[in-house]
This record gives sequence, C-alpha cells and structure tokens, in this order.
Amino acid sequence: MSEPQFYAVSAAGLGLLLGGLFAHRAQRSARRWAGFVQACGSGIWPAVVSSALLSSILGVLAWGWTLKPGTWQPLFVPLVATAPAMVVLYGPALRVRLTAAVSGALLAPPASILVVAYVCEPLGLPPVVGATAGIAIGALAAFRLCRFLPWMPAPGGWRDARAAEDPVGTGVTKTSLPWVLRRALADFSEAQFFGNEWASAAMISGAIIAYLIDPSALAYGSGLFPAVLISQAAAALTGVAIWRHRWQALGFYPTFVPVVSVAPATVLAFGGTAQSIIAGALAGALVGPPLAAAISRRLPVDVHPFVGNVASMSISTVLIVPFLDLLPGIAS
Repeated sequence: MSEPQFYAVSAAGLGLLLGGLFAHRAQRSARRWAGFVQACGSGIWPAVVSSALLSSILGVLAWGWTLKPGTWQPLFVPLVATAPAMVVLYGPALRVRLTAAVSGALLAPPASILVVAYVCEPLGLPPVVGATAGIAIGALAAFRLCRFLPWMPAPGGWRDARAAEDPVGTGVTKTSLPWVLRRALADFSEAQFFGNEWASAAMISGAIIAYLIDPSALAYGSGLFPAVLISQAAAALTGVAIWRHRWQALGFYPTFVPVVSVAPATVLAFGGTAQSIIAGALAGALVGPPLAAAISRRLPVDVHPFVGNVASMSISTVLIVPFLDLLPGIAS
C-alpha cells in the first residue's frame, strides 16, 4: 500500500488505510476538519479502495511467480493503476468494481515487469520509470477494452445522478498558506487516490515508526528514508506553491507527480546527498505537474486523466535523473 511512496513497509500501508477510513467517516459526517474529499473529490472512497485492494490481491496471485528470492518486481502497481481510476470514472457499481479489479490485475503488472526488465535495467534507468510506464500502457489497454464491454456504463454518467462534491476540500482560500500546507500534505497520498491530509499523516507516521524500529525496512533497504521523506516534502511544497494558481483555476492540478517519482528516485540514484534532495525536488516540481496536465488534456473522455499523470512520472524521471548525473558533486 505504501510502495508508490518508496516506503514499502506494512506500518505505513496500515496507517494509510486507517487514515483514509478516518477521513471518510469524518467527511460523511460533514466535519470541517475532515480535509480534502478522497477519490478525486468524488467521495466514493470505499468503492475505490476495495477495488484497488482486490486488484492488488489478484495481481499477486496472477504474477507472483515472477518474484524470486532476492529480486523485486513492481507487483504493487494495481493499487495505483486501472482499478481505482476506472471506478472513479465509471462509478461505484459492483460490476464496475469487479471489471476494474480484474483488468488492472491482468494488464498493469506484466506491462510494468516487462518495461523494467527490458528497458530500465539495460539502460540503467530508475525502476519507477518502468513501473509508471507499465501502468500507463496497461490502463490505456483497459480503458480501450471498456468500449466493447456491454455492462459498462457511460464514463462519468454516474456523476450526473448526484451533486458534485467540492474537490478542494473545506473552502479555505486556495492561495493561503494553510491551504498550501494542507494540499502539500494531501499530495503524499494522492497516488493511491486518497489525496487527504489525515491519510497522508497516518501513512508518514507509520513509516517513521517503522524506521525507528528498523532503518533498513524502508526505501528498499537503502537506509535513505529520511532523505526520501525530505525530498518528497520539498517537492510537494514547491509544486503546490508554484502551481497554486492552476489549482485555483482548475480545481485540481497534479502537483503530486514528483512526490512519487522524480524526487525519491533522485535520492536513491545519488545516495541521498543534499544536492540530490534539492535538485530532484525542484526539477520534479517544475517539470512533472505541467507535463502531466498537458498529456491528460489530450486524452479521450473515456480515459481517466491519471494516465497522463503516470506518463509524466515516467517521462520526467527519464529526462531529469540522467541529466542531474552531469552535475558535479550530486552523488555521494
């Protein structure tokens, strides 16, 4: 549950789920302190998270045989891929949730595994490039397939039957400092379609507790969790501060993109030096969000915009990490 953030530890995943549940209950009770509405502002968090979890389980059952002792495979990808995106786009009906879970489990993992093995490893690229590229490829195939499934409803039609919820939360002025801080914190859990302050805070708390118990348990045993967390915080704050006017104009802007791609990938690539933390966060915040928005704007209406977000994660990481390798003193 927390591998998209490069934590990959159960305490952080459990914190994310508990924080998301707490936020959902608070939002249903219309609490002012509930934070940003989860699942892309739709409020259908239970349907989204249940489909994502089922897709993850099915994906491990289908592709777990590729995981051998001492190796890593991007088996986490169904959590942040087709399943949650399809439910947000097509609605919370059971037939949609099951279709989303199955298609995400069958398509996203093999695509990511192949790109990591045959592109990233030979070229020395960060594995996140292959994982996110595979997510985009699998999602495009799944959404294309939905056009031919007679039981799938019209994309977005379910929203016409209910009042739209405010996608930016509690009504705090979007250009205010409190809003920037809240939004930056929420971006930590946006990749899993939570996008809520409570979910993010609980996930980070779980990760910190796990690190205090065993520093090698996070960030793939690198011991660089503190540097990863600092780079993510810097990327989130910088991105939201720079692009807050786009948030205000559009209601959503993918400022979370570098938090789960360029920033942590740069830290791991260069050993967590101060230069890698700063450079990865700033470059990711400047390049990732506008690239994601540009790709998403050009997608068909029956493809969720998250495809543009993960495509941006892959492309921006490819562009930025090798370029930063040219900077003197960036590696430890």
